Amino acid sequence: MKTSDLDYELPADRIARYPSAERDECRLLVYDRKTGKTEHSVFKNLPDFVGGRFDFFRNDASVLKGRIFAKKSTGGQVECLLLRPADSGDPAEWNCMLKPGKRLGPGAKFGVEGEFEAEVLEKSDGGIAAVRFSTFSCGGVEALSERLGVVPLPPYIARDQRSPGYDKNFDNERYQTVYADSAKRVAAAAPTAGLHFTKELQDRLSAAGSRFFNLTLHVGMGTFQPVKCDAVEDHKMHSEVYEIPADTLRAMFDRRRPNLAVGTTSLRAMEDFYRKSGKLPPNCAASVFGSADIFVYPPQTLLSADALITNFHLPRSTLMCLVGAFISPGGRDGIKILKEIYAAAVAKGYSFYSYGDAMLVL
Repeated sequence: MKTSDLDYELPADRIARYPSAERDECRLLVYDRKTGKTEHSVFKNLPDFVGGRFDFFRNDASVLKGRIFAKKSTGGQVECLLLRPADSGDPAEWNCMLKPGKRLGPGAKFGVEGEFEAEVLEKSDGGIAAVRFSTFSCGGVEALSERLGVVPLPPYIARDQRSPGYDKNFDNERYQTVYADSAKRVAAAAPTAGLHFTKELQDRLSAAGSRFFNLTLHVGMGTFQPVKCDAVEDHKMHSEVYEIPADTLRAMFDRRRPNLAVGTTSLRAMEDFYRKSGKLPPNCAASVFGSADIFVYPPQTLLSADALITNFHLPRSTLMCLVGAFISPGGRDGIKILKEIYAAAVAKGYSFYSYGDAMLVL
C-alpha cells in the first residue's frame, strides 16, 4: 500500500482546539460494516446503537502531566517532556524529550528554582535523553510533574502552555478520561476515544446490560508518529507496554457477548495479546503483561473486537491503518472506505483529532 493513500483533505477549521462543552455532547458518526450505511447522532445517544449487548474494553491509563517548563543556569528556556522511567531502575532517572534538544547534550543542567535540578546523562540517536532529577520536596518525579507540569497536548491544538494566562486546569481535566486510574500515570497522550464518556452515560449503558472492563496500555509518543516510508508495509512500528487484568482477559475470550474496543489503544493491546496467545491462559487468575508491537493495516483481519469507538485520525498515521483494517476485515478497500467516511464527516462539519468528535464502527 502506498503511504500517499493515507492522505486526505482537511480544512484547518475542522481541527478541534477545544472539546465539546459536555463530554458526551460531541457528535457521533455511526458506520455499519454489514450494510455500509452511515448515521449521524450525538455521543450521549450511544445506548441507542449498542443497547446492552456489548462488553466494553477501555484503557484506564492516566495521562502524566509530563510537560515541564524550566530554565538553564544561563537563563535559556527548556521544555522537558517526561516519557517513562529509565531502565536503570533509579526512580530519579527518566527518559525525556527536550527542547532545544541540540543545546542540551550530556552534562547539561536545567531546573526550576526551589523545585528541582536536572542533569542530562546521555542521549540516544532518536533524540531521547536520559535525565536525572534532584527534587527539593518529597514525592519524586511524578509528584513534581503533578505539581508543575501540564498535559502534553498535541501541537495541532495550538495552545500556548507557557502563557501566564493559560488555563492548565481545563486541559488537565478534559484531556483525561473520567475513568482514568490516577495510580497509572503511564500515558504520554490521552486515549482520546474515551474522552467522550461521562459517568452518567456509563451508568445508562450498565443499566441496559453492558459491562465495562479495564486494561492499561502505556500510550507513547510513537502512537502519533506519521508513516514516512513510501510503502506502508515498510514502516517500523513502535512498542508499547500493556497490562490486562484476569477478569478483562476472561471477558475478552468469552465471545458469547460481542467485544467493543474503546479506542485504538485498547484495540492494540487486545489484538496484540490475542494474536500472540490465541487462547485464554490456563488458570487465568492474574494480570498478564505484554509489549504491543504489532502493525495492523489492510488487508489484515482483527480478531479481538467486534465493534470500535474511535476519533478521526491524522493523515498518514498508523491509526488510520488500524481503523481501515477494522472497517473492511480481510479486504483491501478499508482505507478507501475510511476516507469516504472522513469526507462525509468533513461535509457534515464534524471536528477532527484528539478533542474532536467520535465514530462508532459496528
